[in-house]
Amino acid sequence: MTPFTVTVGGLVADVLLPGGAGPFPAVLLRTPYDRLLHRAEQRGWARHGFAAVVQDVRGRHASTGVWQPYANETADGTATARWIRRQPWNDGRIVAVGASYAAHCALVLALDAPRDARPDAVVAAVPALGAADTAREPTGVERLAARAGWWAAHGDRRDSDEAALAGARAADPGLLAHLPVTGLPERLGRDLPSWPGLWRRGERGRLIARAGRAAVPLLAVGGHHDHFTEDTVALWRHWGGPCARLLLGPWGHRLVAEPGPDADPAHRVRLGALYARWARRALGGDLTAGARGVIGLGGSALWLDAGIEGEPYAPRLRALHGTSFLADPERPVSSDDLTAPARDTPDRCLLVTPPLPRPLDVVGPARLELRATADTPSADWAARLVALTPEGVAQRLAVGIVRRADTPGRAAGFTVELGRLARRLPAGTRLRLEIAGHHFPAHARNPHTGEDPVTATRLRASRRDLDPGGVLLRLPVLRSRPTPIDPAQEIPR
Repeated sequence: MTPFTVTVGGLVADVLLPGGAGPFPAVLLRTPYDRLLHRAEQRGWARHGFAAVVQDVRGRHASTGVWQPYANETADGTATARWIRRQPWNDGRIVAVGASYAAHCALVLALDAPRDARPDAVVAAVPALGAADTAREPTGVERLAARAGWWAAHGDRRDSDEAALAGARAADPGLLAHLPVTGLPERLGRDLPSWPGLWRRGERGRLIARAGRAAVPLLAVGGHHDHFTEDTVALWRHWGGPCARLLLGPWGHRLVAEPGPDADPAHRVRLGALYARWARRALGGDLTAGARGVIGLGGSALWLDAGIEGEPYAPRLRALHGTSFLADPERPVSSDDLTAPARDTPDRCLLVTPPLPRPLDVVGPARLELRATADTPSADWAARLVALTPEGVAQRLAVGIVRRADTPGRAAGFTVELGRLARRLPAGTRLRLEIAGHHFPAHARNPHTGEDPVTATRLRASRRDLDPGGVLLRLPVLRSRPTPIDPAQEIPR
């Protein structure tokens, strides 16, 4: 099997046909990450009987035009899908596939393209739903490090430099701490005209809102350690097509190639073969209607029904060093370091549980309820949940962050969503809850002046006080032993 190269309206694509007589169903993957890096994936699809088309998006690598992230994918995908359906080797059926930004390309084609260009099924892995969705948490707090890394590597350039941000931070460890955040391009020493506009995007959730009108099957794939986990689950839950499947494992953004510390050998799924089998059944109309799926239970070898959720459990918490601290954006709590250094002036509130008397299977959304006070008009509240294993190893479980604008000095009650967990915690594990005013550089620092954190140039410290009786951690705990499920059987069912 040898691919041949075509150009569709200036967009360069490689096409690989299976052996034997056609026509064949097609798989379309549109990517900004260089189509040549997808040769193995392309061969895998062809071995399973699909004509595999991999295309560089506009302005990237071999394709002509100007690269504007998230701007042209519906129109360009439409033109490419129509071209595929005119080819003698295509039987008229198309599966749109992709991971991260490429999943965005597949989804907008399914949701926004004219009917004659829409695919017949979609595989969306770790979907970067849109510019606003990737730039901010659902609460509005800015995801700084991840977006700076992506824009430094891929933004406003034809090729990619995956090490761009790491290299710049090695030369200047305080690179992301310089203000304003919009000044990052100058510190990187290159032109990034789309960087400031990223933070002005306000359309978070638009793709999820449109997902209810979907008319084709979906396979959504994600990882518990991926920063788009909540978006992946929301896409699956809101999908309006005839059927939707969810596969969520203890993985990072690169899925099985990036297993988390809680992954088991049983979580090494052969994704390519599973995708192909699901796609065949989707195109044949052989999938069971409705939303189904499986999730991997970290810390075990189990896969569980994606619809299962535990019952609320509130572990007993004890504050270690009091419940007052100083949130100083000049000395923010690090998102990269799980140690909790002792300081004369605490920079966070630390609470711990006693050792767990028995193993707990925590499955579902976790949340923290707080009653607290800040002396500034704007305040972020970051909560990080850490598991301290019986061996003394600290493992990150969950992070949540909200932005509040309460009356300075007046206590307010609110909730911090910590995201979905799927983890078995062994007996003897202690939980450490950290409540702070920053989670940097994963998230931009709130300057506490009321200014936009992206354009602010002044910082102010913020004094915080927690009501000890108003701190409640709610974990979803399974009360009985879960029934194991085989993803290779459930996903294509």
